[in-house]
Formats: sequence, C-alpha cells, structure tokens
Amino acid sequence: MTEPVHILGNFGNALRDARNTVLRMASIAEQNLEYSVRGLLTRNTDLCNEAIAEEDEVNQLERLIDADSFEILIRFNPVAGDLREVIAGMKVANNIERISDEAQNIARRARKVLKHPEIPEALLIEPVYEKAVSLFRDAMKAYAEGNTELAMSLYERDRDLDEAHSDVIRELSKGMDKESGRVKQMLHLIFMVRSLERVGDHAVNIGEDAVFLADAEDIRHLGHKRAAKRRRKKGSDATPPKTDSDPAV
Repeated sequence: MTEPVHILGNFGNALRDARNTVLRMASIAEQNLEYSVRGLLTRNTDLCNEAIAEEDEVNQLERLIDADSFEILIRFNPVAGDLREVIAGMKVANNIERISDEAQNIARRARKVLKHPEIPEALLIEPVYEKAVSLFRDAMKAYAEGNTELAMSLYERDRDLDEAHSDVIRELSKGMDKESGRVKQMLHLIFMVRSLERVGDHAVNIGEDAVFLADAEDIRHLGHKRAAKRRRKKGSDATPPKTDSDPAV
C-alpha cells in the first residue's frame, strides 16, 4: 500500500514513525513467542529467560506508541484515513502486547517443565505454535500492506487453530489420567496450548483492525460469515446501477 505524501512533512514523519514502532514491537513479540516455544522443545532455559526479559521492551514500546499517538492527535488533529492510522496503530499495539504476554506465560511454564525429565507430550505443542505464529505474521502483513483479503482469511485459519488446540488438550488430558506422576507438567502444557490459542484470537483482532484501517469498516464481533456478508453488501452498494445509457461491455 503506497503511503500518501502529506503537505505537513512533520505529520507524515510522525505517522511513519508510529507505524514503524508498531512493526518493531510485533517483531520482538514474535521473537518472544518463538524463544518461549523453542526453549521448551529444545530444553533451553536460556531461550525462555530471554523471552521473559524482552517483555519489558514490548511494554515500553506500547507506552511509546500511546504517547506518540496522543501527541499526533493533539498537534495535528488528523481526520479520515490519517485518524484511522493512529487509532488502528494503538489497537494493534495493544493486541501485540497481549501476544507478548502470552509468550511470557509460555516461557515461565516452560521453565517449570524443564526442571523435570523430558516428556514426549511436549512435542504436541509445536504444530499448534506453527499455526498461531503463522496467523500472527499474516495479521501483521495485512496491517502493514492494507491487505484486507489476507485479513479476512484469518477467521477460517483461527478455526483450524481452535480445533488443533482442542485436539491437543484432549491428548494431554488422557495423558494425565495415565501418568498421575506427571500431572503438573501436563497442566503446564495445557496452559501453554491455551496461550497459543489466545495468540490466534489476538491475530484475528489485528486483522480486523487492518480492515478498519484500509476500508473504514468495523467488523469486530461479527465473525467470519457476517463480516464477509457485510463487506459484500458494502461493495455492491458502492457499485452504481447500470443504466441504458451505459456502453455495452
């Protein structure tokens, strides 16, 4: 998506800086998510510790985004697409911070699991993680590029993540029944999978913010089918009816 050139150079710079900070924040959150899960799978406590330590950076960036966004609102009084840029950036940053929180939760639980002998059930986490991080990456791509089609595709993929999450929970619950001595480790794994499922929910929220930014349309809380139906209706309403004077195609 090509960014418009603003007459007020400082205004344009402020918008670009705010967006770049959001993207930087997302990069750190994704890294935290990767380190927390890889720390579990490779039994590397240092990776878990790094994911926990970097959470402070994410929190600082969210505060910076809020402060800069309020400054833009006060100084430049943006309207239309520029106003949506500021609002969407703040909302996306909030969801990124929540994703990083989930990464920290996973890392803390992973450290507790790693205090015990290796359990094969930990491998069940990986496919759920892959689905969750893919959703997050594409949500940020939709936001950065104004790709509403990609944003809308996140709904169906989040359903796949939910199903994978439920399947793993069932497997771990069965393991708890069979291996009473590993109940605590299994519980930690269950909470990790739930954290990954929440990452998908936050990714969908970011996708909805991407649609709001690109098309000035609020599709929150509608779900996939209702959101798609509303967008189709909006598109058809925006197309002028064909008249007899229109040239034949």
